[in-house]
Amino acid sequence: MYRLRGVALPSEESVSLWVDQSGLLTDEPVAGAELLVDGGWILPGLVDAHCHIGLGPEGAVTLEEADAQARTDRDAGTLLLRDCGSPLDTTPLQAREDLPEIIRAGRHLARPKRYIRGVSVDLDDPGLLPEHVAEQAAAGDGWVKLVGDWIDRGLGDLAPLWPDDVLVAAIDAAHAAGARVTAHVFGADALPGLINAGIDCIEHGTGLTDDLIAEMARRGTALVPTLINVETFPGIAASASRFPAYAAHMRALHAGAGDVVRTAVAAGVPVYAGTDAGGSLAHGLIVDEVLALHAAGHPDAVGAASWGAREWLGRPSLRAGHPADLAVYRADPRSDPATLREPVLVMRRGRPVRTG
Repeated sequence: MYRLRGVALPSEESVSLWVDQSGLLTDEPVAGAELLVDGGWILPGLVDAHCHIGLGPEGAVTLEEADAQARTDRDAGTLLLRDCGSPLDTTPLQAREDLPEIIRAGRHLARPKRYIRGVSVDLDDPGLLPEHVAEQAAAGDGWVKLVGDWIDRGLGDLAPLWPDDVLVAAIDAAHAAGARVTAHVFGADALPGLINAGIDCIEHGTGLTDDLIAEMARRGTALVPTLINVETFPGIAASASRFPAYAAHMRALHAGAGDVVRTAVAAGVPVYAGTDAGGSLAHGLIVDEVLALHAAGHPDAVGAASWGAREWLGRPSLRAGHPADLAVYRADPRSDPATLREPVLVMRRGRPVRTG
């Protein structure tokens, strides 16, 4: 049982929080509670809204390696992970109270030779997408992940994977099952069909235009731009000399990524922090993504990786009766997001998992 005193964000109130023996927050004093923190800034645990627990550079990893990925995220202050597709069944990790909470999206859905080999469920017939979306909705935790575009080697550039009418049926199927849908999209061509079909979120979104951003804002469609992943685009382009149009396209998308974020935020699109860890990127990089969002002009980059993302994902913040998933920092990270690199305390379900 613990007591914490400090400034709670985003309310900015000076508070005393107690953690009871079951690991829940309470406003009522708990007899015998240890004063664990006396001063500092208390945040709801950080959120990585786009990562891949169970995926490594070579594809699926072992459950032990996935465990290590989750612990790396936890030690960086990340206590809620939206896993945007994994070839590994990570449900055993969800029972672990010492690991971050994982919201799973099941397997990626793609077309043959139109995504990373061995990662996705590949559909020969695109018309089967609604059926498979329903299956992944049942297998996951309220999210389904589509691959919206990828390089088409016949065209030599990015191209959409799915007909627009199939997307409407597939997203309707997910919504009927109580799940939301998100999609990997780099370029512009796949975006109108996805957005107009009612998709809930766009991942990366480097091809977004002003008109598409306005439509996302009207619909409430979220964006997770994964800016530290976008930094890999020049390297992808350099390795794609056989496809000069694709290479040039990737460089142009990289150059415009910051403008997309600024325009989206200004238009009222909900923009959240996600690293895309698990493929070419290591886990534990959420602070790098917050810094990238901040540099791109996001006015609430910390909230995009904490209280804002938690509200979007339907998970609690610093409220009585909810699990004590929180982190404490010496200074206000909204003024300097780099403060997030050195938490004084990380607490998962009322148990300290990192102190500093």
